[in-house]
Parts: sequence; C-alpha cells; structure tokens
Amino acid sequence: MYMIFDDIQPLFEEPLFGSDPIVLAGPCSAESERQVLDTADALAAGGIRIFRGGVWKPRTKPGGFEGIGSPALQWLGKVRERTGMLTATEVASRAHLEEALAAGIDVLWIGARTTANPFAVQDIADGLAALPSGLRESIPVLVKNPVNPDLELWIGALERIYRAGIRRLGAIHRGFSSYGKHIYRNPPKWRIPIELRRRIPSLPVICDPSHLGGRREYIASLSQQALDMGFDGLMIESHCDPASALSDSAQQVTPAELAAILAGLRRHTASSSTESLSQLRDSIDRIDIELLELLGKRMALAREIGRYKREHSMSVVQSGRYNDLMQNRVDDAARLDLSADFVSNILSAIHEESVRQQVEICSKQD
Repeated sequence: MYMIFDDIQPLFEEPLFGSDPIVLAGPCSAESERQVLDTADALAAGGIRIFRGGVWKPRTKPGGFEGIGSPALQWLGKVRERTGMLTATEVASRAHLEEALAAGIDVLWIGARTTANPFAVQDIADGLAALPSGLRESIPVLVKNPVNPDLELWIGALERIYRAGIRRLGAIHRGFSSYGKHIYRNPPKWRIPIELRRRIPSLPVICDPSHLGGRREYIASLSQQALDMGFDGLMIESHCDPASALSDSAQQVTPAELAAILAGLRRHTASSSTESLSQLRDSIDRIDIELLELLGKRMALAREIGRYKREHSMSVVQSGRYNDLMQNRVDDAARLDLSADFVSNILSAIHEESVRQQVEICSKQD
C-alpha cells in the first residue's frame, strides 16, 4: 500500500516558466561574493530564473572545501536583489532549514546523502511542519535520490516531507553511487526514476546531469535524455571560472556554455503524438501481453522442475547451469541488438523468480 500524494502543487507559478523545462543553475559551492555575483549576472543575462548555490558542502572525506556556510546565504540574497532570480540551496538539517528561510532562500533541496538518512530527513520535516501554514504551502522543496539505488528510501523521504505539509514538492534524479569504474560518475539507472514517476504521476522530477555524468562533456547528452523521457526540468552546475572551482570542477560549465547546451536541446510537447505513434504503442501492448504469457509458461516449467528436484532431493540452485544459461543468452542477445546489461538484468530477475517458486515447492511438507 503506497501513500497517495493527491494534492501536490506545481513547483512554481505558471508564468515563471510557462511550458519550458524548469532550469536551476549556479555553482556547486558559493565560494566568494564576487564569484557568486559574477556567475549570477551571466546566468541572468542568459535567461536563467533560478540560481542554485551550495552553502553547506560536507564532502565524502574531510579536508576538502566544505562550503562557506551561513555567510554565503547573504550572497544569495544579493543575487535575488540584483537579478530578480529566485535562489535555491541545499539543507541537511533543521538548523540549515531555519537559517536558509530566515535569509529569504526561495527553493530548498535535500541532498543525496541526507535522503539516505531517515533521521536527518525527519529532522528537516519537523522543521517544515513547524512553519506557518502559508509558508509551508508556498516553499518548493526538492528531494534528491539517495546515494544508493533504493526507490523505497527515496519515496520514504518524499513522504516525510509531504506529511510535514509541503505541497510544492519535487524530486531530483542525480544518479546512484556504484562501486568500480563507470563512464558516468553516478550511473543513471533510469528505470528507478521512471518507476518513481509511475508511482507518483503528479510529482515533478528534475534531472541533475552534472552529478550524473561527473564531467561537463556529458551534460548535454544526459540533459537531452532526461527531456526525451519527460523530466520536468534540469539542475546544472555553472561557475564563472570552472577551472578554479573549489569543488566538483570537472562537472561545471560556464554560463555561456550552459546557454549553448540549453539552446541545443530539443523540447517535446504532448501535441507531437501522431496516429502512427499510437499504432506503434498498440503493437507494443500486444507484444507485452505475449511476453507475459510466455513468462507464465516458463514459470510453469520452473515449478515442474521444482517438483522433480524435490522428488530426487536435489538442490534448487544449480550454479553451473545458471552460468552457462546466462552466457549463452547474452551471446544470443548481442545478435539481436540487445545490450548485455539489459538482458542480464532481465534474466537475473527471471531466474530469481524461478528459484523463489522452486524453493516454495521444495519446502512444502508432505
């Protein structure tokens, strides 16, 4: 049973963005007043309406630049006065929340490390619940996905903030940490935000291609992928001098580079649907039904194998058979232009369900 988020409001009033994607841009960290204002001036000239800047920046390991802290909130206030842009920053505690709101910050977000900690999220939620009702109803709060690929943890954090009375609620997809070497800093695992959108259709979801890719050269392509999948906006890190940035230098772009990236993105509208697209979708629906029927037949055979193993006192999992099957199927998939990761994930899920059903049969008492 999932909570129904039945009265989520748009993050911002319609005139702010109209039909355009929401874009939040600004430096990873607010490093100095000059850096903040120079970046903000250039972004405002390029049409950006929301300036993001990190004030508190705890890093994975101590010793690096961890943000200026509270004094930087005043710089964001000057950005608002000077450019008219809304301002946004990350909060990781109730104390951060109270300081940010006292300084007039317009948009708040909860970072990936904080989302992973229900105690910290509840601390922030308690602070939000204590606000006057008018402020609770008007302040946009965005929740980044947790560092680990855990959809339930992400939804749990969103639910805590929703229960605190926040209705301008949104999510930020910034990818997931993964051990080992990868092309992207935080692999997207797109199926997770897609499932989030399926579970909570009214929830705005914004993509953070800066943290997904970890390098500025990936921002454009990841942004386009996000818009192609119907994401509601983008959060992109922009710095007036990325080479000298004190945090995440490799993933920040200049305001001019950001303008070029945004200008090159293709926008999609509901009116682009056509009769031929509808026909293609109907074909997919029919194939999906066929796939489900085939899976049903496969599981029936798996249960028959389970009964055989029970009668002959055999172990359910035959690792040699599984390894051979996986390799053969992945090789077959390559000839059908299917990626190895995609097929491996599907086969793993099918095998897991087959094992579950066989264990159920083998554990039954006579």
